[in-house]
Amino acid sequence: MSGIAGILNLDGAPVESRLLQNLTEAMAFRGPQAQTIWAKGRVGLGHALLPTTFEAQREQQPCSLDGEVWITADARLDDRAGLQQRLAPRGDNLAAATDAELILHAYRAWGEECVQHLLGDFCFALWDGRQQRLFCARDHFGVKLFYYAHVGNTLVFSNTLNVIRRHPAVSSRLNELAIGDFLLFGYNVDPATTTFTDIRRLQPAHILIASGTQVHTRRYWQLPITEPLRFQRPADCVARFKELLQQAVTDRLRTDGLTVWMSGGLDSTSVAGLAAARRAESGRPATLAAMSVYYDHLIPDDEREYAESAGRALNLPIHFLLGDRYPLFDGGSATAPHFPEPVEEPMTALLTDQLQTSLANGNVVLTGDGGDELLFPSGLAQMARSLPLPQVLHDAYAYVRSRKELPPLGLGLRARLRAWRQQAPVADDYPNWLNQSFAQRCGLPERWRAVTRPKAEVRHPLRPGAYYRLTMPYWQSVLEFNDPGVTGVPLEFRLPYLDLRLVNFTLALPPLPWFVNKELLRRATAGLLPEKVRRRPKTPLREDSLVKLLQREKMPWLDDFTPVPALAEFVIRAAVPKVTGRPLNDGSDPYVHLRPFVLNRWLQHMHA
Repeated sequence: MSGIAGILNLDGAPVESRLLQNLTEAMAFRGPQAQTIWAKGRVGLGHALLPTTFEAQREQQPCSLDGEVWITADARLDDRAGLQQRLAPRGDNLAAATDAELILHAYRAWGEECVQHLLGDFCFALWDGRQQRLFCARDHFGVKLFYYAHVGNTLVFSNTLNVIRRHPAVSSRLNELAIGDFLLFGYNVDPATTTFTDIRRLQPAHILIASGTQVHTRRYWQLPITEPLRFQRPADCVARFKELLQQAVTDRLRTDGLTVWMSGGLDSTSVAGLAAARRAESGRPATLAAMSVYYDHLIPDDEREYAESAGRALNLPIHFLLGDRYPLFDGGSATAPHFPEPVEEPMTALLTDQLQTSLANGNVVLTGDGGDELLFPSGLAQMARSLPLPQVLHDAYAYVRSRKELPPLGLGLRARLRAWRQQAPVADDYPNWLNQSFAQRCGLPERWRAVTRPKAEVRHPLRPGAYYRLTMPYWQSVLEFNDPGVTGVPLEFRLPYLDLRLVNFTLALPPLPWFVNKELLRRATAGLLPEKVRRRPKTPLREDSLVKLLQREKMPWLDDFTPVPALAEFVIRAAVPKVTGRPLNDGSDPYVHLRPFVLNRWLQHMHA
C-alpha cells in the first residue's frame, strides 16, 4: 500500500530534488510512516512507507543491494519461501528479506524475466545504474496501480494519479474518449488510458522500460488456457482446491490486524473461515474481525442472518453497518470525497464508513472479490466442444447419478450470446443528452455498438464465462477503486481468489460437477462453515438499493443540479431526465442518467 513515485529525465538533465520531494510528500496520506527520496543525476525515486507485512516493519525505501540498482515498490509477494528457494543457489540469506529486496534479488538473477518468477500484488520501478535503464512492472491482475506520463523529455510515474498531476510538465487536459466511456458505460473501457490526456496506465501484466530516449511497454503474461485437469478421485480435486485457497489466504495474513469484508455469501465467508482457522495455528496471529453491510427496511435482505451464523461458528466479531440510513452521494454534500477520476459510486457515505470501520482494526482488508468470476458456471455445451465424447458422456452420467437431475447445458454462456444478438438498436438505449459534436468527434455511437454488441468470442474451451469475466475491462475499474490513491484511506485490499496459483488450477477443471452452483467451493468448506451458510443458494439482493432510494426519496439537489460551464462540452444539461420519483418499470436505467451529475460534481471539484 506504500506510495511510489519517480522522475526520469530522458535528455540527461538532473532531477530537481525539491520537486521529487514534493511529489513524495504528496503521498503521505498513504504512507505516513516515512517519505524518502533517492536521486542521482537524471533519475529520482520516491517512497511513502506504511508497512503492512511483518517484514516491512524494518523496510526503508528506495533501497538497493549494491548501490547500483535501486527500487521503489508497493509490493506484497506470495510464496516467499518458494522464491527464496529458487534464489538460494546464489548463497544469499533471504529469510528476513523484505519483498522489495526479494524483487531486487530476482532482478539480479533473471533480469527483466524476474516478473515471470513473482507472485502476488506488486508495482515497482527499478533503476539499473549499470545499464542506465528504468524497469517498471505491474502485477498480473492489476491489484496494484501504476500511472505514468511521458511528456517531452520527462517520464514521471507513480501509483497515485494525483501525484503525477503535480508535476509542472503534466497538463490537466482531459481525455475526451475516457469521459465519453464514463458517460456511456460508467468506466473507462481502455485500460491503457486515464481521464487525463498526458497520463496513462501501465496495464496489468505489463512492464515499462525506459532506455536512452525511448519508452516502451509490453505484456509479460496473459490468463492461460491449459489442458483440462482431471482427478481419478473427486476428493483429491476438492483437497487440492482447498489447499490452494488456504495457501492464498495464508499468504495474505502477514500483518498484525485485518478486517474481512464479509457478506452472508459463500465466497467471503469461506475466506473468513480459512483466515480464522489459520489464525489459530499461527505463531503470530493477526487480530481478525469482520465488517458487513445489511438492509433492514429499504429492500428485502437476509445477509445479516447468514453473516451472524458464520461469525458465531468462526468466533469472529462482526461490525454491522445498516445500509438503510445512508443517503445517495452524501446527500449532495459539498465535502463529499473527491476521486482522481469520475467514479460511479452513489453510496459514498456508506463506503466512507466501511473504510473507516476497517481502518480501526488495521490497514488490511480481505475480500471474497473474484470468487463469482473464478467459479462462474459452464456446462455440457463447453465440454462437448473441448473434450472427447466418451469423457463428456461419462461426466454427464456421473452427474445425473449423484444429483438425480440433468446437468446444465451452459445456459449462462447461451444467455450472454443471446443478449448480444438481441441488443436493442442504439437509438433506444444510447443517451440522448450527449453533446453531439463531442460524441461525433470521439466516435461514441460506434464505441457504444462495439462494447454493447461484442463478437460472441469464446476464448476458453471449458470455462468461457469465467475467462471472460476475469479479463473484462470493468473488472479493472473495480480493483482500482479499492486503492488508497482513489479512496484516500490507507487500506490495502487483498483478494485470495485472484491468487495466480488458484486461478491457474481452477480454470483447468472441467465444468461438471465443480462449477454448478459452486459445488467445488461448497465441498471444500464442509466442516469449516455452518451448513446453513454452506448450502445457501446463490441469492443476489432481490432489489437494487439505488433504484429503491431514487424511487422513494425526493432529492432536488440531484435532479436540479446546476451545471458547471465545463459540463456543456460533454452533456446537454436540459436533456438529462429527472432520476428521482420515476416508476420502477419505466424501462430507463437510472445509473446511466446519474452520470451527468457525477461528472458535473467531479468537474466542479477539479476546477475549484
